[in-house]
Amino acid sequence: MNVSLTNLELKRNDGLWPLARHGILDWLVTETRTERYIDNIFVEFCNRVTQAGIPLEEANLQLRTCHPEWLGANITWKIGVNEALIDTFAYGIEATDEFQLSAANELKSGAKEVRQRLDMPAIERPWPSLKRLAERGFTDFVAWPINHTLEQSHVVTFATSAKGGFLYEDLAFLRDLIPLLALVSEIRLKNIISRTLLQTYVGYCAGAQILAGATTRGSGETISAAILICDMRDFTQISDLWPRDEVIEMLNAFFDAISEPIERNGGEILKFLGDGLLAVFPLEYGDACCKLLASIKDARRNMNELNAKLRGAGKPQLNYGVGVHLGDVMYGNIGTKKRLDFTVVGPAVNITSRLETLTKELGKSVLVSGAFADAVCCSDELERIGLFPIKGLEEPLEVFALKD
Repeated sequence: MNVSLTNLELKRNDGLWPLARHGILDWLVTETRTERYIDNIFVEFCNRVTQAGIPLEEANLQLRTCHPEWLGANITWKIGVNEALIDTFAYGIEATDEFQLSAANELKSGAKEVRQRLDMPAIERPWPSLKRLAERGFTDFVAWPINHTLEQSHVVTFATSAKGGFLYEDLAFLRDLIPLLALVSEIRLKNIISRTLLQTYVGYCAGAQILAGATTRGSGETISAAILICDMRDFTQISDLWPRDEVIEMLNAFFDAISEPIERNGGEILKFLGDGLLAVFPLEYGDACCKLLASIKDARRNMNELNAKLRGAGKPQLNYGVGVHLGDVMYGNIGTKKRLDFTVVGPAVNITSRLETLTKELGKSVLVSGAFADAVCCSDELERIGLFPIKGLEEPLEVFALKD
């Protein structure tokens, strides 16, 4: 039965309450299938609950995600607001006093429900978050776990400023909706996690292609791109002489310095190669070559700042070599029948790698091909080094270096 009570004024305890509850359940099952984002569903869910007569005025959905930078996100709804407020919370939050004195922590410890009246002379749980709600005039607060598969648990909270707080019937109404809200939220959260993991491990564009169906060996396309390969110098020696944790810390700092400008300027980092990386700037964006060169210059400034800090800490300087070329590449999947790698392959990638290797011989940190030098808008920042034989090429390659 599909019952819509969106515009129906209901009173608590009257005979239409089962209809209202079933209407929301039916909406969750049949009418949210085309909505991709859980925050939009949560806003509509809360609006429908209030239209059913529940005195709900503020709600929060706390979801944990597999994100490399933050542990999860809070989705907050307030009555009269058409869009949810979304903010993230960081790893390590569970060690803070704010978390220790919270409904989330009590639910994590095994509680099935956390209910706290806020209009009493003394609050049983004098938590900072509940004190703030009481100061804003709220009279009642309740929280439940949102249980997903594989024992993954999240949190939903509801608050009201109604005189006397939530009635027993209000809580029963909300409690009956939680299992289906959990199911709907899990589906969206799995989609978010899938996108996040793909973006984390293969990059935004490659992740989007994989989600769109590029999952078979050989699937992909030929694109024209400016290619960058960067490699840290003397990493083996550093690894042998320094403790493992400090080596990893230096390596991550190196990648931060090099990668941030690339991503900011529209490049896509396809892979980290031990102590190096491979990135592409598709030429379909007209200023791709200029943005790649700008990325290298910004990365060089970042590395100068990083090395200054390392010197101050008595740690070794991190040097690097960068090779740059442009050409057509196959952008897609290679590998075995069961294990694939989404990357770029082709002669242009091989030449880029040879240029990066040549930086060691010539003592230059950045070498680019003549083809790239002809295409870049800031060619006056490049100096011609000469013609050099490159493995795989019949003719010597014209090579330029980025001026210091």
